[in-house]
Amino acid sequence: MTPTLVRQHLPHAGPTSRVDPCSRARDWAEIQERMLVPLYEAVYERLEVGHSTRLLGLGCGSGLALLMAASRGATVTGVDSCTPERLALARERLLPEAWGTRARADVRDVRLVDGTPEDAADDADADAETPAYSLVTAFEPIGCMAGDSEGLGEILEAATPLAARGTPVVLVGWGPPERCSTSSVLRVATKLADPLRSTGSWRPARRDDLEEVAQRAGLRPDGSGRVACPFGYADMDNAVRGLLSTGLFDAAAAATDQAQVDKELAEALHPYQRHDGTVWMPNVFRYLIARTP
Repeated sequence: MTPTLVRQHLPHAGPTSRVDPCSRARDWAEIQERMLVPLYEAVYERLEVGHSTRLLGLGCGSGLALLMAASRGATVTGVDSCTPERLALARERLLPEAWGTRARADVRDVRLVDGTPEDAADDADADAETPAYSLVTAFEPIGCMAGDSEGLGEILEAATPLAARGTPVVLVGWGPPERCSTSSVLRVATKLADPLRSTGSWRPARRDDLEEVAQRAGLRPDGSGRVACPFGYADMDNAVRGLLSTGLFDAAAAATDQAQVDKELAEALHPYQRHDGTVWMPNVFRYLIARTP
């Protein structure tokens, strides 16, 4: 969704950017992913996630949202087919036995799937009286790049049969540009990526982005909310690394070069750098709760 700030592997032309995917994934997990913690908390609190919750996280990435749900007692399954490096970090976080230690009790009911929602169907016992999942989340925000919701409807449709009728499905999007300071920084990616400007170029979030995705997937909207998720960084280098880890600037780096992207990104961030060197950008994200048919 999820996870990540935008769906990964958007098509673009130009040479491949020379990026170490493992370092990029580590930057995401250690710097950027935590920015959406207030959103995860608000959703879990509203839906009363706890010991009775069986959660399916679509686009789970490096697994912070899953870890938070598991710490509340939920049984969690994460699915991701786009970012194997992030999924490897999720295994480190959620499956401690991977390096020979005993799993904590609060994360014992965890499964991570490198694949599609259909692959997660193996979690369900065909003879069970209850469906496999009582909550589905797609925490990767949409609505800041053209085409960033492409394919999400199909993923949601594949996940729907794994849940009971009326199961909540959570979709997430960027808030209005005037309430998201990061919007001005993301415009750098579009400017540098020209003439690649199409899929992957910045666009302002629209009011009904989430509802349109839900409708295409056959889901029924049933409430929404907005959550403040400021992006805060220790220094400028931290901010640049964090934002680059989202993948939103990959097309720009392919069209120009990484040094140029780093320079212009730092310049765009300068208005948000405070006297102590920290970088602070207020943002608002929106979530939609939809129900399975």
